Amino acid sequence: MSNSSGFDPVLGRVPSGIFILTVGTGERATGMLASWVQQAGFEPPMISLAVKLGRYVCDWLTEGQPFVLNLVGESQSAFLKHFSRGFEPSEPAFTGVPITHCRRGVPILSNAIGHLECEPVGHVDSGDHRVFLAKVVRGRLNQTHSRPMVHVRKSGGKY
Repeated sequence: MSNSSGFDPVLGRVPSGIFILTVGTGERATGMLASWVQQAGFEPPMISLAVKLGRYVCDWLTEGQPFVLNLVGESQSAFLKHFSRGFEPSEPAFTGVPITHCRRGVPILSNAIGHLECEPVGHVDSGDHRVFLAKVVRGRLNQTHSRPMVHVRKSGGKY
């Protein structure tokens, strides 16, 4: 979607990190590419996350399911190739991807530069996305010298 006011190219250049959001347990676990993530509080530690309405992961988070944000490094484009297309609810999402699991059973990508274990505490709809507020309950930095991948879009009207 374009606009006549000219802010679309500026909006697209608002930088965002690249994460793989993992949610669910056992055969119901899945992962998806997430880029609209931001720290939203210190005490307690909170993040905000936007997910497109209509995605089944959005429904799971709305139900309050815990999730993990896996931080992608700038040299880890293989994660983008694997997770960017999305997965059907019954489709295995982690074939060929080394994982461990958090205390709640949600997959953690072993090779991510770090991860945050999160619990949704609220949400608000924002146009075609739902913005979640989540408490960070645990996390770990695995690669202290790796730089996170940053995404800058050409347009604020599409991913």
